[in-house]
Amino acid sequence: MSESQPIALLSVYDKAGLIDFAKGLQAAGVRLLGSGGTAKKIRDAGIPIEDVSDITKAPEMLGGRVKTLHPAVHGGILARSIPSDEQDLRIQSIAPISVVVCNLYPFTSTISKPDCTLADAVEEIDIGGVTLLRAAAKNHERVSVLSDPADYTEFLQSWQSGNGDVGRAIRSKLALKAFEMTSKYDEAISGYFREQYASAELDKEKLAGPVQRIALRYGANPHQKPAQAFVTEGELPFKVLCGSPGYINLLDALNSYALVKELQEVLNLPAAASFKHVSPAGVAVGLELDETEKKVYGVDDLKEPLTPLASAYARARGADRMSSFGDFIGLSAPCDLATAKIVSREVSDGIIAPGYSKEALDVLSKKKGGKYCVLQIDPNYTPGGIETRQVFGIHMQQKRNDCKIDAKLFENVVTKNKDIPSAAFTDLIVATLALKYTQSNSVAYALHGSIIGLGAGQQSRIHCTRLAGSKADNWWLRHHPRVLSLPFKKGVKRAEKANAIDLFVGGEPLEGGEKAQWEGQFDTVPAPLTAQERSEWAGKLDGVSCSSDAFFPFPDNVHRARKSGVRYLAAASGSVMDDECIKAADEHEMVFAHTSLRLFHH
Repeated sequence: MSESQPIALLSVYDKAGLIDFAKGLQAAGVRLLGSGGTAKKIRDAGIPIEDVSDITKAPEMLGGRVKTLHPAVHGGILARSIPSDEQDLRIQSIAPISVVVCNLYPFTSTISKPDCTLADAVEEIDIGGVTLLRAAAKNHERVSVLSDPADYTEFLQSWQSGNGDVGRAIRSKLALKAFEMTSKYDEAISGYFREQYASAELDKEKLAGPVQRIALRYGANPHQKPAQAFVTEGELPFKVLCGSPGYINLLDALNSYALVKELQEVLNLPAAASFKHVSPAGVAVGLELDETEKKVYGVDDLKEPLTPLASAYARARGADRMSSFGDFIGLSAPCDLATAKIVSREVSDGIIAPGYSKEALDVLSKKKGGKYCVLQIDPNYTPGGIETRQVFGIHMQQKRNDCKIDAKLFENVVTKNKDIPSAAFTDLIVATLALKYTQSNSVAYALHGSIIGLGAGQQSRIHCTRLAGSKADNWWLRHHPRVLSLPFKKGVKRAEKANAIDLFVGGEPLEGGEKAQWEGQFDTVPAPLTAQERSEWAGKLDGVSCSSDAFFPFPDNVHRARKSGVRYLAAASGSVMDDECIKAADEHEMVFAHTSLRLFHH
């Protein structure tokens, strides 16, 4: 570029600090060029400045909406320091522009006003300003772009000390800020019009194309309004067939479907999950239930034959009935009538599946008086490879956890006993895949293709193992003949039965009104299980698989797992106590596979 007087183009809505900055530039020998109100304000302060129209030879038009969109402006900004660009400028008599000072119309503050109309919002969509910022930021190898008045002072100091060259580091920083500003500005605009034009309500009226957004009842809590779910490309991968999902409903729905979809892909069996507060309360694949299991899972009275999918959900719901109360259900296959009938009798918030038979949808649409949340997801949907979240105003990004979990993951057996039967491989896959979608720290126990105990969100690994183990113990106690024959009165509801059974197998003494209420549910008050009965029954539980989302730091985890019938262990290696953990597993003749895969999920 020529060594002629440097030019700064100023076109700002926010005029904070503008006069002092213009004075500083003018004092440093910079030729000032301004648009509309910016030029007027600077000129009124007695500072020499030319109008953009002096170089474009075209007046502002359309009420000021067109003033900088001209080759004389953008040629001067986008020209690089190369012979061909310099020649083009000479031929067109265009002077290079070295500094662009620009900020944008207040779109965000305008739409936040209660009385904002669509016309008001449209009027505040900046065109020329965004183009100036993007052009200058693109050519930041040569051009400095200032989008924030807070940068004026530092820029002037650098300009003066560098004799007109602020340096690549500052130009790069300013360019990034400009790119972030235009990105945030575009996001605000698209968000506003997504709310106006891309909602499910408008789609029903055929006023827009594919649904990109749905309003949610509220966020994580009722006071967190408004709340929404949306995609920035294409359409939402799910449809709301009934009811209205909330924020946590969708967290549970999308996590649960991702889990069961993976399970079906790797095991070629239909899978079901019962999710609560973004962790599975139960997960299972569709293995056939025997008569005892039907009683344990409360489906022995169903007249409808149990399909594999129905069996999967019966197992998932029955893994921890107390935690599953008010669950969100994920199904890997289209919901059939048998599964819908099980769902219809349980206290549940909603369900997500890749489809529904007509009969199943008829049953589910009647639940909760028609307010039960029924979501249908596109089974071909694949999320992007990068996921982003925001915490306390800070954005974080990471590669999506797309690791594949199959039998090969458990080939590195480090104990003397290396025999893993096919059923145990299935259970290890179920347990490990469940951990991939469970709030960490977490440990999962599985048997017969189903989670039977899961400890989630604990800071200590041993507490995960104990919590999961105690749930597995209670799960097994619910198979005790005395539990299966508890003399409930006629008319006791399913949820009340589940609570009564949980109290019975828990063995905690009841007092006062709680004791009277519990006893009132039986024709004959059952005697508690004795310590001997518990011990003898616990000794019959064996062949359980246990997986951990990270390494076992101490062998106490191994010993505790064995107390709940665990025979097959899976965990990542990496603990200084790995050898001690392996030794503990050998003492119990357990099989321990090192997976070399950590599965934290938050």
